[in-house]
Amino acid sequence: MDQQVTKLAEETLIRHKALADELSDPNIYSDQRRYAEIAKEHSKMKRGAEWSRELLDSIEEAREARELIPTADSVEEREFYTEEAESAEQKAEELTEKIRTELIDRDPNDDKDVILEIRAGAGGDEAAIFAGELHEMYTRYADRLGYKHRTLSSSPAESGGYKEIVVEVEGDGAYSMFKHEGGTHRVQRVPKTESQGRIHTSTSTVTVMPEAEDVEVEVLQHELEIDVYRSSGPGGQSVNTTDSAVRITHKPTGLVVTCQNEKSQLQNKEQAMRILKSRLLEREMQERQKQEGQMRLAQVGSGDRSAKVRTYNFPQSRITDHRVGVTSHSIEATLGGDLEEFTQALAAKERADRLAAEANGGETS
Repeated sequence: MDQQVTKLAEETLIRHKALADELSDPNIYSDQRRYAEIAKEHSKMKRGAEWSRELLDSIEEAREARELIPTADSVEEREFYTEEAESAEQKAEELTEKIRTELIDRDPNDDKDVILEIRAGAGGDEAAIFAGELHEMYTRYADRLGYKHRTLSSSPAESGGYKEIVVEVEGDGAYSMFKHEGGTHRVQRVPKTESQGRIHTSTSTVTVMPEAEDVEVEVLQHELEIDVYRSSGPGGQSVNTTDSAVRITHKPTGLVVTCQNEKSQLQNKEQAMRILKSRLLEREMQERQKQEGQMRLAQVGSGDRSAKVRTYNFPQSRITDHRVGVTSHSIEATLGGDLEEFTQALAAKERADRLAAEANGGETS
């Protein structure tokens, strides 16, 4: 049996029981923040704890059956104990893989909702149009998965598309399905405004953040500078006549978030706070990984034409993901939300990288 997983199963049961004991203490209700943290961790560990108990029981059953084989008085009895041992060992192997996936390989943020920030990069109008197409691709992908989505903030471009758009996607495992989309996406095609028929290269950048929960990120009121102003509109009746747009500056980090999509100042403030907390969580995750000695490439990088995670080549109807070498020749289907081929390949790469890191003592390349 895998000793690492067996040890983890034992530790998981100990931790799960400790959490249950703490939740049963009436004093915990006096600290709602602590109660929320413990309740959340206890709930997330439930499935892993159940499998851990089954694994340890199966290992014990196999051991006992193996010990009884030499004491058998007949061939039939020996075969019975052997079958029992092999059955228990088979179950233990299956549970070992489940536990490895659940407790070792799984990203702790995978179950969270996700916030996508899509920005036009190099390429002017064409980059903004492409940012709009990426937005459509992701919302259609969310629809295919049965997830809810809504726009938190947007800055439309005059030529079409967006200078920037921020979208929230809600659903079980949303972060796990979108987390590999972060980086610079490059498009190669002839823009509608190109009279000479020349192929141009433009980029848009995508940042993927797990949505922060209140128990994870604490923002103090005195750390915020909140400004309100009149929302900009396309003109006519759509122009907002009240100061409903909100700009929040987080003074300790200098992070700035603006929201003007909603009609009320309160709604825009709530949206801006959600984005800010997710950005702070992402910042904290990067700092934690840096302190642990893990090398992590920035998701977005410079956003120039040479940096890329995926290239969308329209003349050849080809999309290539440069991280895993996967190429699709159905560009319309992909932009229509068919991302499964890329998602599965990138998830497999993540798993392989994690296993390689374990073999190297926790170091990543």
